[in-house]
Amino acid sequence: MHSPLSHFRIAGLAVTTGSITRDFFADGKAQGISEETLERLSRTIGFKTRKVAGPKITALDLCEEATHRLLDEMSIDCSSIDAVIFVTQTPDHSQPNNASLLHGRLGLNKSAIAFDLSLGCSGWVYGLHQAGLLCAHAGFGRVLLCAGDTLSRLTNPHDRAIDPIFGDAGSVTLVEKTGEHSVTHFVLGADGKGSSSVIVPAGGARRPVSTETRQEVKEPDGNRHHAENLQMDGAEVFNFTLREVPQAIQAVMKSAKFDATDCDALILHQANQFIVQTIATKCGFNAAQAPAETFTKFGNQSSASIPAVLCDTLRGRLDQGSLKIVGCGFGVGLSWGAFAGEIGPLVLLPIQPYPEKE
Repeated sequence: MHSPLSHFRIAGLAVTTGSITRDFFADGKAQGISEETLERLSRTIGFKTRKVAGPKITALDLCEEATHRLLDEMSIDCSSIDAVIFVTQTPDHSQPNNASLLHGRLGLNKSAIAFDLSLGCSGWVYGLHQAGLLCAHAGFGRVLLCAGDTLSRLTNPHDRAIDPIFGDAGSVTLVEKTGEHSVTHFVLGADGKGSSSVIVPAGGARRPVSTETRQEVKEPDGNRHHAENLQMDGAEVFNFTLREVPQAIQAVMKSAKFDATDCDALILHQANQFIVQTIATKCGFNAAQAPAETFTKFGNQSSASIPAVLCDTLRGRLDQGSLKIVGCGFGVGLSWGAFAGEIGPLVLLPIQPYPEKE
């Protein structure tokens, strides 16, 4: 789906990560993986460190902390917020939704609406599109778009194919209505036939948790997991990414009349360093235009990934003026969302870990 939207802007961004640093080399050595293998995976995939949340800290907590920091920095009163959109696949409860919980924590007006989007790595782009629609066509003045997950809670520590990938983070994006006609272009899509490629088989209504769902399965490669763990067909996800993501990026650039040579940045979901670099090359961008180092610091942060890249790599540029930016999130669903437009100036806060409680 192609969807151009105007009369809205991104006004500010903040990201809060988990407080615990996990080191790929230390974790790998503890599990008996050779130094040679660890070095090779670090070079190709980009594994180094990741941030995970401490006990009992959820995506809601991470996004709330980021929201307080951003609103305080921008001197914005919560009474001016008209909506909360919360993108997550690790909510606090099956009911009520995270957006309503955050609505209550912030003390928003009863007239402010609150709803969740159950999406992963493509979710921030979908959420930005929804926030833009509310501002452009429904008369909303300010929308809080929160996006984040604690996927490290869903991985099995004995699954070395998946566990080292994911970090935990929560982001907040303040989206505002404007009188400007500058257009942001979106291309959104999904392929539900590939939905089993990234899945947590148990824990929902189809297969409730039980003793049986926690019985570990040992794979031929030695990795272990059970039905309540996040499971991923890496080869299929990689093929999907190379099949759909470059097409989406090229389509949204065509709509925006952007060329790779005159774009300031290609901001991709940080699935891993290799995938980011491969997509950038296929789409005609050079390494300087397509930052991939955010993954090496924080891991794959699901729906908080694109906000993290913006805060990590474009602070000092986007807060001074506008940049031509193309971006794309992609993953669970399977789904993808690409955007292209001139973004900025806006407030970008430094990425910070969730504060330790004394």
